[in-house]
Amino acid sequence: VQLQASGGGLVQTGGSLRLSCAASGRTFSRNDVGWFRQAPGKEREFVATISLSGRNSYYADSVKGRFTISRDNAKNTVYLQMNSLKPEDTAVYYCAAGAMTTTPKSYDYWGQGTQVTVSS
Repeated sequence: VQLQASGGGLVQTGGSLRLSCAASGRTFSRNDVGWFRQAPGKEREFVATISLSGRNSYYADSVKGRFTISRDNAKNTVYLQMNSLKPEDTAVYYCAAGAMTTTPKSYDYWGQGTQVTVSS
């Protein structure tokens, strides 16, 4: 599975962005997918994850109620809708395919990352 994340950019506090994670490979629909982020000088942290069917999802407390993860297996794409963005959401966002956990080591495939910057 190869993953390509896109949709990042510069947005003001309170704004919205939608990230996309496009996958190649027929096994994409057999994988849970997660989003992680990494700010400068900080460790990579869990953001959200979604089951292979799309019926189950889980969020970090810091984004719950503001971010929504979804997937379209027909398009081999997972989305992360981010609303009410805050400066502390600034980071490089990565999508990953693997097991539905909050631990980066549980994911076998990673995209290249897309930068999200929220100005105050």
